[in-house]
Amino acid sequence: MLKVHYLQHVPFEGLGSIESWMTGQNHTLSGTRLYKNEPLPNVADLDWLIILGGPMNIYEDQIYPWLIQEKKLIEQAIKENKTILGICLGSQLIADVLGAKVYSGQHKEIGWYPIKKTNPAPIFDTLPPQCTVFHWHGDTFDLPDGAIHLAYTEACQNQAFIYQDHVLALQFHLESTRESVQQIIANCANELVAGTYIQKPEDLLAEDQQFATINAAMNQILHHLSQRN
Repeated sequence: MLKVHYLQHVPFEGLGSIESWMTGQNHTLSGTRLYKNEPLPNVADLDWLIILGGPMNIYEDQIYPWLIQEKKLIEQAIKENKTILGICLGSQLIADVLGAKVYSGQHKEIGWYPIKKTNPAPIFDTLPPQCTVFHWHGDTFDLPDGAIHLAYTEACQNQAFIYQDHVLALQFHLESTRESVQQIIANCANELVAGTYIQKPEDLLAEDQQFATINAAMNQILHHLSQRN
């Protein structure tokens, strides 16, 4: 049984399908709601750290001062060889902690767009060479030194990387459910403007099968990560 802790940045971006997988595996799940200024955990008390998404940028320390301590926690967890999963903002925070540049991408990417795999890695073995996943991001990152590039899209070159086999960064969302996407739409509708890679709200709430497909992929990745503990 693993002790899994997640960092949540806003009330409307939670664990999504990850929560049901964790509870189904009887892992211990705890979280810090940073938007409520809840205390961060002691790294020694956890096996996994999951860093969720959010609309803020990793460099907005003045507006969100908890980002400073959050980055220190992530850095410590990496050094102590914890299993780490970063999603969207979480992936950008990992890239920043590893010394890579995080910045506004050429395009905002909101909707269902295909990722294409690059370097082979066991963590992505169960994914096809190309698969359509859910995106909602404007920032991107450079690939950190020592990281293995895993995927890209037309709009964004660096969509995923793995670092030292225990730190996985995903710019896209495999955990999204219909309910979680509805929550983001309700809270971030101002971002749904005309753009090359921005879909309409009705297109974001895709067919149930699309959510089932990405959630199954998330489960497979979580299972693979669990094998190292």
